[in-house]
Amino acid sequence: MTVRKQILLRVNHLQPGAVFSPADFADLGTPHAVGMALARLVRAGAIRRVSRGLYDVPRQHSLLGALSPDAEAVARALAARDHINLQPTGAYAANLLGLSDHVPMKLVYLTDGTPRILRVGDRRIILRHTTPKRMAAAGRVSGLVINALRWLGQKHVSADRLAPLRRRLNAKDKKRLLADARLAPAWVAKWMRWIASGDR
Repeated sequence: MTVRKQILLRVNHLQPGAVFSPADFADLGTPHAVGMALARLVRAGAIRRVSRGLYDVPRQHSLLGALSPDAEAVARALAARDHINLQPTGAYAANLLGLSDHVPMKLVYLTDGTPRILRVGDRRIILRHTTPKRMAAAGRVSGLVINALRWLGQKHVSADRLAPLRRRLNAKDKKRLLADARLAPAWVAKWMRWIASGDR
């Protein structure tokens, strides 16, 4: 069976919107053979190239046709491919936690990798290199909370605003907030402890 057919078999088992890279098929052939096979599948319309070295299975809408790639899935695939950590920050972090209704067109991540900007449909993924200390809570709820509160600013954070988040987080998440409060600025750490225990 050709490399292209083997890749297509795997692709056909993926969910629409799934994002992947050539590295996901490294066991099927040489990098050149995998790259050529993916290029043929793109030309055939079976998959779509969404960024350099990243592809997806297009999601289809009955009226709109092929939908734009899922920017969050692209970011996750990029992190897996390049073996880097990503931490949502800014308005994006606040939106993920339900602390802001604003849906940002820019998904901003802190990273320990190379800074770059990717265009995915009508959105942008911005990777900003930062210090190991800022990445210490990456991938955890505490990392989201730290970055969301920093973005909101001390004057715009209140018990009323954080109460829904406090109710929504489970005991494991709250325990993580307490453990990681030492990684946050003092005023953010106080609110992390309040979310976790009610003490401020």
